[in-house]
Amino acid sequence: MKRLSPLLLLAGVVTVVYLDSFRGVFQFDDYNVIVDNGGVHTWGAWLAGLPRGIRPLLKFTYTLNWTSGLGLFGFHLVNVGLHTANAIMLFFLASRIGGPSVSRFAALLPAFLFAVHPVQTEAVTYISGRSVSLMTFLYLGGILVYLRGRERGSRILQYAISPVLFLLAAASKEVALTLPFALVLCDAVRRERTGWKETLRAQAVHWGLLLALAVFFLAHAGYGRLIESCFEIRGASANLLTQIHGIGYLLSRLVMPHALNIDPDLPVFSVGSPVPLPEALLLAALLGAGIIGLKNRSLAGFGILWFFLHLVPTNSFIPRLDVANDRQLYLASWGLFLAMAAGADHLREKLGARRVTAVAAILVIALGVLTVYRNSVYRSEVALWEDSARKSPGKARAWNNLGYAYRQEGRIRDAEAAYLRALQVDPGYALARGNLRGLKAISDSVR
Repeated sequence: MKRLSPLLLLAGVVTVVYLDSFRGVFQFDDYNVIVDNGGVHTWGAWLAGLPRGIRPLLKFTYTLNWTSGLGLFGFHLVNVGLHTANAIMLFFLASRIGGPSVSRFAALLPAFLFAVHPVQTEAVTYISGRSVSLMTFLYLGGILVYLRGRERGSRILQYAISPVLFLLAAASKEVALTLPFALVLCDAVRRERTGWKETLRAQAVHWGLLLALAVFFLAHAGYGRLIESCFEIRGASANLLTQIHGIGYLLSRLVMPHALNIDPDLPVFSVGSPVPLPEALLLAALLGAGIIGLKNRSLAGFGILWFFLHLVPTNSFIPRLDVANDRQLYLASWGLFLAMAAGADHLREKLGARRVTAVAAILVIALGVLTVYRNSVYRSEVALWEDSARKSPGKARAWNNLGYAYRQEGRIRDAEAAYLRALQVDPGYALARGNLRGLKAISDSVR
């Protein structure tokens, strides 16, 4: 029972903190990928979409929920269940890579912070954020099975089950392609590390699968169009400059959880623009600390490099329409939580275990309260976009989406004001102009 207590604690905390998420409704991208997407409404449609579609396993779970008859409750139940499982697996991962020397405190605290930090709500409460949490569930499973296989010398675990989980993770979200690199990180920090030749031999199937997946994604029509459309947004060099500030923004959300925003207004830099120097220096210093720490096989160094690794697919050279979103921190954030917990573990020896543990408990409770509050923002489209428009007053899309939410509730005057505000911010915003014309047509027909 004592051994199971951390698992029960994590499951209980996630349940309490995310109980309010069950009041959440479908939002924004949920309509494109679930509500208005006939491809996930029946099993026949799901099967028909397999040859040309992307993320088939993610769509499988949407179809399972849609056909279950449980409605929104079923969607939220799966999301919260995935988050619970991910928090538990991260506790096990910290325990495994740290070895016998890692304390229960250092392994459990980052799992708690991951479980309760409000930045995770975009991957848990926002239903289509499941792409991240589902991928994480399979990704962590693949890593833990691999580590277990190395400990036991099991070829089945290393060369069969772990690669299959890797493949399933990639079928949920493409960022899972970082998994072989994560395995290298895990082996680099473990105290019982063997030679690199043996390590790479143990990972041979994963690296072979990575190559095959890369070729598949480039050759597949659906994924090919996705990649092509990304590079039409902006050039790779400009995006790299833009993402220096984007990652700085994401870092700030970890220490400013009250300022979370589903649609942040972040600048886009062009080649030749001044480099955001303070953020570039901070990221360079953090990366340097991670490399030095990993050489010393410290959990802090591992955690910092884990953070950067999991932002590479979304926040480096591949352009995206949105510079940064909270859900990109879902798996990456645990690395920094782990680094912080390793530091706090050292403080326990100097300041006393009870004192540091009490401060950590207060932090977990405070973050949990903020998560409950953040969940309430998802209770309606109006609440979500009022929150976003308040925090991104200079972003036309936030005002346009707020106008649409008002229109859906029959608040015509409020909708008109929101559309006009969107056009004030961006006079060339065609979507808001079209929505405003449609609104006036409705008003005229009523008269």
